[in-house]
Amino acid sequence: MKRLMIVLAAGLVLSSLPVVAHHSNAMFDQDRVIEMSGTVKEFQFTNPHTWLQVVVTDAAGRETEWSLEWGSPNNLGRQGIRPSTFPPGSALKVRTYPMKDGSPGGLFIGAMFNDGKTVGNWE
Repeated sequence: MKRLMIVLAAGLVLSSLPVVAHHSNAMFDQDRVIEMSGTVKEFQFTNPHTWLQVVVTDAAGRETEWSLEWGSPNNLGRQGIRPSTFPPGSALKVRTYPMKDGSPGGLFIGAMFNDGKTVGNWE
């Protein structure tokens, strides 16, 4: 009986621990960092991940919208990141781990605004 109680108690404790489930970052080329200049289109501060939409103009004048995935609003909020952190129309430089398939997207690393303010991991 004592053994059964121990097993039940252990089961209760283990079942109350948070479950950490997450998709893989395998789609991002984390051996390569791209830095680009652009303009914030939108900062989607929504669960389960935030998304920064940046419009980048290339040398030929063509605009491309990049979708950069970042952390959850909860985790970013604890770091002082808010929905207003990336105002639409703001000029900035961003660093990202690009998509392996070459599409215009990636995993957000960091950003620097024209006034020198940095967000994320900007070294």
